[in-house]
Amino acid sequence: MTGVLGTAAEHARRNPLLLWGLTRIVLLLCVFKVVTIPGPDVTSDIEQIYQGWFEVLKTGTYPLDDVTWQYPPVAALAVLAPALLPFLGYSAAFFVLSFLCDALVFGLLRYAGKRPGRSSRGAWIWIAGVPLLGPTAYARYDLMVTAVAVAALLAGLSRPRALGALAGFGAMLKVWPVLLLAGTARGRATFRSWSTAAGAAAGLLLLCTIAAPGALAFLGFQRDRGTEVESLGALVFHVARHFGWQGEVRMNYGSIEFLGPYVSTVSTAAMALTLAAFGWLLLWRIRARVFSKTTPADAAFVAVLLFTTTSRVISPQYMIWLVGLAAVCLAYRASPMRRPAHLVVWATAVTQFEFPVWFSHVTDSDPLGIALLLVRNGLLVAASISACRALWQRTVTEPRSAAAAVVPVQPERARSLPVV
Repeated sequence: MTGVLGTAAEHARRNPLLLWGLTRIVLLLCVFKVVTIPGPDVTSDIEQIYQGWFEVLKTGTYPLDDVTWQYPPVAALAVLAPALLPFLGYSAAFFVLSFLCDALVFGLLRYAGKRPGRSSRGAWIWIAGVPLLGPTAYARYDLMVTAVAVAALLAGLSRPRALGALAGFGAMLKVWPVLLLAGTARGRATFRSWSTAAGAAAGLLLLCTIAAPGALAFLGFQRDRGTEVESLGALVFHVARHFGWQGEVRMNYGSIEFLGPYVSTVSTAAMALTLAAFGWLLLWRIRARVFSKTTPADAAFVAVLLFTTTSRVISPQYMIWLVGLAAVCLAYRASPMRRPAHLVVWATAVTQFEFPVWFSHVTDSDPLGIALLLVRNGLLVAASISACRALWQRTVTEPRSAAAAVVPVQPERARSLPVV
């Protein structure tokens, strides 16, 4: 039996498509509840929230009275997408569409990895990262947004306008894809991609505003969110609860958050930390001397990693964004993001234990719950520092050192000859 299992494992290792298929079958079994994962039912949001939005959106308006609607207006397309499969129930159609988007990303990474100067490591990161998150990967629309982001970065190397159009579309799906533009080369590439992104986003926003009332309602709902229990800042309150902090944990604005004294202070500090991270990105862009073929993907990965790590909300599905961008980075042999990409994969694996498996320990702030958050968030902090250092070194430090090492040869001063 060991020999059979060993042979199967070897075949899977040599055949990425086979391993992708096997792991995705397991994910489908989980979301269709053939296999049950301990902890809260991660598919309940599809049935109770997404489907409710679906019914409201069909009437020609956005969910104006639902504070859990905290997404840009084009997110309505993801919620309405299951209507493309009318022969399936809403949840089943959503899971199938998630599976198809997963397959699309895998196909793009496999194709990209076969080109000169590329690597198959990106596809392997995707194969591993998605199932490590568990059924949450298929039970949120973030995988669909990640598919847009991966396509944008892979197309953007030679077609800046394609990068801009997809980034603008993605930003109207879930905001964060606008960060894909962080590493575009100065000059024509930046002008083309940024202007196209702005035009695409503005056009979509105008279209959605005209088409249905409430397109901008998400802005107020998102602004009023607090500190979610899985975020970096939440660790303050997880520890403080053991020293008499008079607060509580409850559902608020669609997620489990801390409510009570000093929560607003920690939330403000998290936003200040995010602003500081963006300030570092701006400084990097000013100081960068070389924009190589890998820089757009590397910088996008760093930007989204910083945004995620410093956010007052780190929902489990955010890890899909990072896995997708890490996979694009590693699709390039020359990318310096190998270590932070691996740290992200490890953080994704821990995330499944943090949610849903042992989520009750997290909400109780017991030693196991605190340990899980310390490890997961610690890995994200380590990945952020490592990624920032790698990006700075590759684009700022190394080019400057190389330029300093090239000392111009001074012409030998001609000796004056005596006049005879």
